[in-house]
Amino acid sequence: MTPTPEDLAGAVLTIDLVALKENWRTLNARAGTAACGAAVKGNAYGLGIAPVARCLWEAGCRSYFVARPKEGEELRAILPDATIYVLDGLFAGQAEFYAKLNLCPALISFTEAQEWASFGRAYGRKLPCALHVDTGINRLGFSMAEFAALLGDRFTMEGLNVTLLMSHLACADDAGHPMNRRQAEAFQAVRAQLPGVPGSLANSSGIFLGEGFTHDLVRPGIALYGGNPTQKVANPMHAVAILEGSVMQLRDIGPGDSVGYGATWEAQRPGRIAILGAGYKDGVPRALSSRAQEGPAQVFISGKRCPVIGRVSMDMMAIDVTGLPPGAVARGTRAEILGRNIAIDEAASWAGTISYELLTRLGSRYALFYTGLESDGSA
Repeated sequence: MTPTPEDLAGAVLTIDLVALKENWRTLNARAGTAACGAAVKGNAYGLGIAPVARCLWEAGCRSYFVARPKEGEELRAILPDATIYVLDGLFAGQAEFYAKLNLCPALISFTEAQEWASFGRAYGRKLPCALHVDTGINRLGFSMAEFAALLGDRFTMEGLNVTLLMSHLACADDAGHPMNRRQAEAFQAVRAQLPGVPGSLANSSGIFLGEGFTHDLVRPGIALYGGNPTQKVANPMHAVAILEGSVMQLRDIGPGDSVGYGATWEAQRPGRIAILGAGYKDGVPRALSSRAQEGPAQVFISGKRCPVIGRVSMDMMAIDVTGLPPGAVARGTRAEILGRNIAIDEAASWAGTISYELLTRLGSRYALFYTGLESDGSA
């Protein structure tokens, strides 16, 4: 019998495209009158740009946000009719690349605006772009002074086809943070200087901050892929990425036996452990390694949570299955490391990181499956 991919891989990653569509629809409804776009930078947060983009298009998404122009090129080949914004701005000397692919740079400086306007005049038409104004996060974007200077430069402004005015929230995941209100007020003042131009302020968490944040277009990212956009509130999103490791071996251990590199974990009683074929090469953070007898890091196997013990290594990890009934786990049984029962935000907290990093650092060695694909191969 010919083996299947999951037969040959210790770890299996399943991307639930039905859940992805439901997440986009939930966010779209939450956005009210604003259109709902999608951030698909970083290979759709590590989940695969082609199936994810097609899935979102079918759900009704028409505006997409990437970070780099090369990502825009890849997305354009997948979605020829989409509106694609490049968040990292106009790369020096690359205006023709953007123009030929109908990519909209989110211009971040006076210099970029001048370059884009100048190229548009030579190209024979005013090319679409966004203007990204910094309202307090102090990363990319026009400073307030530079934005005022741009508006005062009639020649440059007349060369721009501004289709979106945007800014980015610094503390949206903390609904009570005063920075949110300060940025909302600053963005209102910015928009008042370009009346009639659509505005975009809200990321995933910003969508849940209410009126004054959604404007005309929202651009969720992590919430699309199952991350919780709200703090201290039950996650309204469905899990999209499900990472599982298969049991390679079961071992009985006694008091005093250690497990894994460095002998960092030692059994206090007779027990049973399972070795999973998933390690940091497969995207399991080494920081999930545990000295504690009962976690905190856990996996879900045979209907129960079991603690990760010892160090996570490149190819494998150990879990304590002593508490499971005899026969509940066997060679080949899969354990959920991330998914519907082990939320990505929870796993990220155990590893001392955030859900964004867990998703974008998933490896490439697992068997990869997409569920919810249309029969013709599109999502």
